[in-house]
Amino acid sequence: MRGFVVGLFSLALMAAGTAWAEEGKKPSPAEGFNIHVMAPHKFEDGTVHGPYHHYCKGISPEVLQCLLFESTDPNALLTDIEYFIAKPVSRAHVDLKTWNKFYHDHEVEIATGRVQVLDLPEDKAKEVAAAAAKTDGIIFHLWPDGAKAPNGKVGHPQSVGHKHRKQ
Repeated sequence: MRGFVVGLFSLALMAAGTAWAEEGKKPSPAEGFNIHVMAPHKFEDGTVHGPYHHYCKGISPEVLQCLLFESTDPNALLTDIEYFIAKPVSRAHVDLKTWNKFYHDHEVEIATGRVQVLDLPEDKAKEVAAAAAKTDGIIFHLWPDGAKAPNGKVGHPQSVGHKHRKQ
C-alpha cells in the first residue's frame, strides 16, 4: 500500500514538473507548488466558500502540502494551507474524534465531483486524483473572508460532503 501511494505521488510530481530544475537554480521550499487543484470548502458555520485554488507539491511519500488562494491572480492572498496526509499515517496518528472534527477523506471529496485537477492533460489529472484519493486532508484557514488583515483565529473548513468516520 505504501509503495502504491509513493508511486502515485511520484507520478503526480513528475506530471507537474519542476521548473527549478529546468532553470538550473537551487530550489527553495517555496518552489514546486505546481499541482493545481480547485475545490470549494464548507466552513464551520455550514456556509460553502470558494472554490479555492490549491497549488500543491509533494514533500515526502506521506505528505503533499498546498497553498490555497481564492483566485489565480499572481497577487492573490494566501488564505489557507492544506495538508494531504497518506491515510495509513493520519489514521494511525490522529484519534477519531480529532479526525472527524478537522480531517476529511479525499476519496469521499473527489467522489462528490466538486474537485478539479487543472492545468494537466486529462489522463495525468486522473492520476493525480487517484493519488489524492489515498490521502486525508486538513485545512487551516488563516485569513478571514473580507478582512483587511488576519486576526489570529484559525478556522478548519471541511470538504463539501465530509462524512464522519465510525472507526
